[in-house]
Amino acid sequence: MTRKKTLQTVWEYLILTIACFIFTMAWECFMIPNGMSAGGMMGLCTIIQYATGGLIPAQYSYFAINAVLVIVAVMAMGIGFGFKTIWCIIMSSVALGIVSKLNAIHAIPGSFFYMEERLLIPVVAGVFESVGLGLVLRYGGSTGGTDIIAVMVNKYWPVSLGTVFLLSDVAICALLLLLPDKTFSDMCYGLVEVVIFSLVIDIVVGGKRSSYQLLVFSEKYESIADHIIHKMDRGVTVLKALGWFTKTDKNVLLILINQRQLSELSRVIKELDPRAFMSISPTHNVYGEGFEEIKTGVSIKKKKNDTA
Repeated sequence: MTRKKTLQTVWEYLILTIACFIFTMAWECFMIPNGMSAGGMMGLCTIIQYATGGLIPAQYSYFAINAVLVIVAVMAMGIGFGFKTIWCIIMSSVALGIVSKLNAIHAIPGSFFYMEERLLIPVVAGVFESVGLGLVLRYGGSTGGTDIIAVMVNKYWPVSLGTVFLLSDVAICALLLLLPDKTFSDMCYGLVEVVIFSLVIDIVVGGKRSSYQLLVFSEKYESIADHIIHKMDRGVTVLKALGWFTKTDKNVLLILINQRQLSELSRVIKELDPRAFMSISPTHNVYGEGFEEIKTGVSIKKKKNDTA
């Protein structure tokens, strides 16, 4: 059992490493060689690289900014990011340095990936980034960046994660206009990459901001429920059911969980009870503690009555 778990861990980190290289190829093979930028932390790092004339390469600012964000987040919130996130940040920084030197695979004239139509560059880059980041999320990792910022903002202000991601992506794309040699069309290329990324990652990993509803049928429901409560900081509800075939009472676990914790929970359930039956349904509207906050807006009529 220990050997199997060790091999599984090695396999997961191998996939995470490959995913980090795919993620960085989107930038070092397509976006950066063509002077383009997009949203996210990597978009900000590319703008820093352009603004400094290449004096501060993207891989250095990417690692430095993420290191600061992790430290600030831990101090402010006590977030346990886990070693996988740290591993992905380090490997992404290393991959950026390696891929940036492989000119043969850059989308420039004379190379295999060269595309004469510039609009195709952010499209292909968005696909590469979504596949890489999607695999990272599927195997329980994170590349840091705006993910950390979104979590901190959502912790202290009633702003949804999706809103933070959207605003940060648009703001970072707009920063490109501050550079003297960039135009509005350059910013639009970045927005194209953001849109393609958002669309494709839904296919790869079910959406990085989506949630899931699980129904778990297991004789070891208590062990599973205790792990969810104490190890994953999530709630769980025990439903009373009747197995019609056996005519015996059953306890069914109802669980709402986010995308990043899905792979961990599936692995834990399999380890605790290989015979467990599990039903997983994607859900994009979950409101309450630990998820999105209900936004009802301000009633204009009520406001008028209050001031009357």
